[in-house]
Amino acid sequence: MKTTSESNPRNLSQWTPRAFPRKIQTRGRYCSLAPLSAAKHASALHRAFAEDRENHDWKHLPYGPFSGEKEFAEWLREITARRDPQFYAVLDGEGIVSGMASYLNIVPAHGVLEVGHIHYAPRMQQTPAATEAMYLMMRRAFDDLHYRRYEWKCDSRNARSRAAALRFGFKFEGVFRQHQVNKNRSRDSAWFSVIDKEWRGAKRAFERWLSPANFTPAGKQKQSLRALMPRK
Repeated sequence: MKTTSESNPRNLSQWTPRAFPRKIQTRGRYCSLAPLSAAKHASALHRAFAEDRENHDWKHLPYGPFSGEKEFAEWLREITARRDPQFYAVLDGEGIVSGMASYLNIVPAHGVLEVGHIHYAPRMQQTPAATEAMYLMMRRAFDDLHYRRYEWKCDSRNARSRAAALRFGFKFEGVFRQHQVNKNRSRDSAWFSVIDKEWRGAKRAFERWLSPANFTPAGKQKQSLRALMPRK
């Protein structure tokens, strides 16, 4: 079923504000998402992130690395008590906590939300589970919540994040100069988005890529996700 903005993006006479996302668990083929809880997930998540011994993955985040599990758990308790951002633990196929991600800057009146705070343990990076987690969050935003716009923002110097956004079908919209101050550094932010009319093609690409038929017995992809994404 087409949304009002998808069928006629200029005519929103039938538009009504969307619902604010409820915290729910979502299961996929390779991973699952669970509302992040300091009590349930802090210890396992701290161990997972500790696999990054050089703390490389904290570089572009506005927080961390933390001095230890206690400080990390305290931060998790504070951040997960907020309504926005809304954090999720990412569990691999065996149910092991291996990362986190969130919805943030949620604006139901306009049908807009952002995905961010994405942080995976090294063992989860560049795996089907890592990609499926992003697919599950995007699918819920468009198919279940019927939002109009899904955003991705990152430090303009974060080449890996920029490449990931394009791989996931986001369109580059520009750079907001001096957008933030993070860790005593000025951050220019690169903005990307997927809108509702683009989701159908992106969804097909994700599902083709995530299909077991797209992988060899050794687990190597046959077609890249970027190649499967619509050209326009």
